[in-house]
Amino acid sequence: MSASASCRFCQIALHANYVVFEDDLSIAFLDHRPLFIGHTLLVPKAHYETLADLPANLVGPFFGNVQLLARAVEQAMQAEGTFVAINNRVSQSVPHLHVHIVPRRKKDGLRGFFWPRQAHPDEENMRRAQTAIRAALAGVS
Repeated sequence: MSASASCRFCQIALHANYVVFEDDLSIAFLDHRPLFIGHTLLVPKAHYETLADLPANLVGPFFGNVQLLARAVEQAMQAEGTFVAINNRVSQSVPHLHVHIVPRRKKDGLRGFFWPRQAHPDEENMRRAQTAIRAALAGVS
């Protein structure tokens, strides 16, 4: 599959800001309305709408990147853990496979699937999160 001209994530993959990771298969960038600072989205560069659409031979490499980013986000954001999630169609805001990797702390207020999303406080916070995750990736690769 190739990029879709009408897909927002396909276009982001071509011109993403706040990129924290990229390889031939996928690209990860900071969510513009994060649950918590460091909330990262990993998307395949090719257009696949849902997890079921991702070819079997790409599942392992793609989820290897999910695992790598979960470690890096946790370390970079000095979190106690991460929340990793995929929506398939229902609650999928963009019809392009994407994995949410969210830093978590005990008593952080996130309960179940009620996600109190918010805008980043400012560009400086986004740049700090981006730099920290990139640095952590260098240490966990």
